[in-house]
Amino acid sequence: MMRSLYSGVSGLKTHQTKMDVIGNNIANVNTTSYKTMSINFSDLMYQTTQAATGPNATTGAAGTNPRQIGLGVQTAAISTNITQEATQSTGNPFDLKISGDEFFIVSDGSNTYFTRDGSFYVDAAGNLAMSSTGYNVMGWGVDEETGNIKKDTVKPLVIMGSDYLTYGAENTTAATASGIIDWNDDDQGEKAGKTLSLQIYDNLGYSYTVKYGLHNAVEGKEGKDYKFYVTLDSITDSTGKKLDIKDVTFGTGKTATSIELDGMNYGVSGATVKQAKLATPAGNPATITQIAYAEIKDTKTNTTTTVLLYPSSAELANVNSLDLGNGKTINPQGQNIKVLFDGNGKPADNALFTTLYGDKISPADIVKGKVNADGTLTVTERTVTNSAILSYSGKDGKFQTNGSTGGENGVTMDLSSLGKAFTNVTVDFSKAVVTDNKGKSTISLEKGDKNDKNAGRESGALQGVSIQTNGMIYALYTNGQKRLLGQIAVTEFANASGLSKEGDNLYSATQNSGDFNGVGEDITADGGYMNSGVLEMSNVDLSAEFTEMITTQRGFQANSRIITVSDTLLEELTNLKR
Repeated sequence: MMRSLYSGVSGLKTHQTKMDVIGNNIANVNTTSYKTMSINFSDLMYQTTQAATGPNATTGAAGTNPRQIGLGVQTAAISTNITQEATQSTGNPFDLKISGDEFFIVSDGSNTYFTRDGSFYVDAAGNLAMSSTGYNVMGWGVDEETGNIKKDTVKPLVIMGSDYLTYGAENTTAATASGIIDWNDDDQGEKAGKTLSLQIYDNLGYSYTVKYGLHNAVEGKEGKDYKFYVTLDSITDSTGKKLDIKDVTFGTGKTATSIELDGMNYGVSGATVKQAKLATPAGNPATITQIAYAEIKDTKTNTTTTVLLYPSSAELANVNSLDLGNGKTINPQGQNIKVLFDGNGKPADNALFTTLYGDKISPADIVKGKVNADGTLTVTERTVTNSAILSYSGKDGKFQTNGSTGGENGVTMDLSSLGKAFTNVTVDFSKAVVTDNKGKSTISLEKGDKNDKNAGRESGALQGVSIQTNGMIYALYTNGQKRLLGQIAVTEFANASGLSKEGDNLYSATQNSGDFNGVGEDITADGGYMNSGVLEMSNVDLSAEFTEMITTQRGFQANSRIITVSDTLLEELTNLKR
């Protein structure tokens, strides 16, 4: 039988195989992330009719080459062209395209596969899965202690589980004041002061509006060491209802007054306020055990007025003589003797009260004190604890608080009296500046500290999911918060063409592709990234495939002619005998 006949048959078979490969490529011209395949031929075994001989020096005969007859052609290799192709926009946030040589990792629960097809969706259990097969997309979860990605053995990514549908509320614990405080701002000189508003949240997510009043104190203007005081004016809920703040602690301890108490001097309108001193009663009623007073000298008229801070006018109703303990006796009913408070703790003389305390502190801000052994009066208690001193040093540009638990630069209000949902809120004034701004203060309050933390928030519902270029998945909520849910892991193979195609755009590892280590890698490790809302297109080149189809057709046709001619020769051979 003629060898050429079998060579032609082998040629027909290999070209038919090549046509199968070309047909499969063309059929997948629109398959997502399809990788075109190519076939290579190699010649088949050879029949040696005469072996090669070497030159013979004795006879002078020359060497001869081997005489071999080929037996046809065979398929040498069918390889996959793993190259990136153009991008197709879909607008679906769960459609992903890898820019790099990596593969997504998916699992059917028992077997692990790899794919370049990033058309994903979220199933009923909240898992990120392949749209075509439903296989779970694999990645890394979040470490509960650190809040960072924990790169461990890959597992299915749950991105819309019940635990992620809401983002809990958090109470506000810090606020920041920023802007300019201008001493000459008229608003700060008014009785109500300059209003500063702050929105806060309790730990249930309900919002409240806190209104403070910023007031100028008299002391320190000339020396650039200014004193202000801040009052807590009101707290209103979201419906406009005002909360009862009488038990709210704010600026406990020392307070701004217009009398020198414990080292603070607030002189007004040319009057000099002296330290209150110990006094012993010289008359009835005998229940009066101590007296506190101040002497105000008007430098314009050179007259001195003795002001009794304690006891009240009611207790002095029948007293005509008081021993001040310094060799001086006064008559509380005298012309230059003034009693400041009545029996209810309210000003007995409003004009005098204004002179001593200024028009910036309400009658409710009366302080109580203790008389020390040296005759000084120390403030120990306030009837209303809603005011705190704020001192500004022009030398170092810092605020210092007095009578507040906020420490340096901070004014704290303790809201625990309003219920368990509330806690302390500290307003940091360190970012504010005291300077001349043509009489206009621009200071304002924002919830949160200098690092934008502790601002509090309302509760939020899941609004959407965002996948970053590094594969990290974040849940987005209606309260503006976001939560890290996990990260899509990828893997790379030393010989990606050695992967075995499993259909459904899936590949599996083989001995010649390299193994998957079970952990995967971050796509950014080798400079790759993911694009969201797009898919990778097929890399089939139709012009190249049609050209290959032409040469394959001609090759098949030529091999068929080998068979035809060989058949004709055999026919002539059988016709020798007639």
